[in-house]
Amino acid sequence: MNLLLIGMNHKTAPVEIRERLNIACNEGFDPLTEILGFPGVEEALYLSTCNRVEILVRSREGDGAEERLRELIFRHGNLSAGELARCLYVYRDRHAVRHLFRVAAGLDSLVMGEPQILGQVKDAYRQAVEREAAGIILNRLLHRAFRVAKRIRTETGVGSHAVSVSYAAVELAKKIFGTLPGKKVLLVGAGEMSELAARHLLKHGGARLIVTNRTWERAVGMAAEFQGVAVEFSRLGEALREADIVIASTGAPGYVITGEMVAAALGRRKNRLLFIIDIAVPRDVDPRAGDLENVYLYNMDDLQEIADANMAIRKEEAARGEEIVAAETEEYVAWFDTLAVVPVIVSLREKADAIVSGELERAEGWLRNLRPEDREAAALLAQAIVNKLLHDPMTRLKEESRNGAAPAYVAALRRLFRLDGTEEGG
Repeated sequence: MNLLLIGMNHKTAPVEIRERLNIACNEGFDPLTEILGFPGVEEALYLSTCNRVEILVRSREGDGAEERLRELIFRHGNLSAGELARCLYVYRDRHAVRHLFRVAAGLDSLVMGEPQILGQVKDAYRQAVEREAAGIILNRLLHRAFRVAKRIRTETGVGSHAVSVSYAAVELAKKIFGTLPGKKVLLVGAGEMSELAARHLLKHGGARLIVTNRTWERAVGMAAEFQGVAVEFSRLGEALREADIVIASTGAPGYVITGEMVAAALGRRKNRLLFIIDIAVPRDVDPRAGDLENVYLYNMDDLQEIADANMAIRKEEAARGEEIVAAETEEYVAWFDTLAVVPVIVSLREKADAIVSGELERAEGWLRNLRPEDREAAALLAQAIVNKLLHDPMTRLKEESRNGAAPAYVAALRRLFRLDGTEEGG
């Protein structure tokens, strides 16, 4: 098969090592051009993300591709010999196929089941196609990888169930309200995690963002970024009356949203549900607010428990995904193995057709005495006999190729039928 995959990822290399190769790319390093210039490399794919750098090539046997690829990563990543030995992994043939399928499906990602990696693999493939670096083997392999990813996404739950705190907040909001379109989101404070949660909520249908922060300029800036409105921190109680979802993350030493403040807001809300997400440490929201009717209060620990439980579910679903990867790997390898027998089948067919044509020409003397339709029938009969004689050997040859036994049969057919170009007695 002569497939070679070499690389490093979040499991084997710290970010300060992985980022060196990304920096090299930004400084004009053109990996595909360099890789395609290596002797014997016939096809190539270069995948670079924040969590992995991988090179996949198809090369001629014995051309030293692995050594050249190691040297490329060593040189452009400015690595020491120890770092290279410690961080790099190498997969060949079916193991390379299996690894690529797992990567495309998100089974090898830092966050298991995340969908972004599939788009990144597709981008890498697009670049390979544009550079004419992908031929019949990689084209088939990458399209099969996309199919594997789709199957795992649709046939398992490995990509469902929120596994980050911010996504867990969205999942909870959907369960509480049923639907998010039209809901108003109040952001109290401007922490990175609260901003991310707000971004996800708005993406999933939140109608408008209201921002309040002790620093007014910060509130105005964030409101402008999300096309929302800024409210002075002193008017937090009023903002609670209007909001459906509250995300609190101020970093204050004590509660900024008290039970009394929430109770007062409820009196003006006409039984509308209030979902409060307190992701501050120490907490921003008085826990007593969660005891009030129509109030759903969750803190960081609550959300983390949900995320952890969902990750456990994803891991269970991943086992089903691995079964799909294993089956699809065998199918691809079987297809590849059939390629080895195609040339001998073509040669055998061509030789048989040439024999039929030659014998019909030799019989032209008496065939011309037949009616045209009889001459055609004789030619069809000769071809039919050849087809039946070749059918079983060709079928068996294809079957044996799937079992890895094709080379011996190919060699025997070439010798028995003299398909290597030698003449009788030569």
